[in-house]
Amino acid sequence: MKYTELKDKSIKELEELLHAKKAELFELRVKLKAMQLSNPNEIKKARRNIARINTTINAHYSSSVE
Repeated sequence: MKYTELKDKSIKELEELLHAKKAELFELRVKLKAMQLSNPNEIKKARRNIARINTTINAHYSSSVE
């Protein structure tokens, strides 16, 4: 997921996506603790995707304030 893909979405879509990605991260962490996660780098990717979504949401809020 890239920032350019996210910046065209509405805030509502981004918040729904953020909620879904946080749930996905939770599931990945549970799998990691249960030793069922085959690729631990997926956690890193999920965290970075969440950060990208948060950045996009904040950019939308700052541009709407101006």
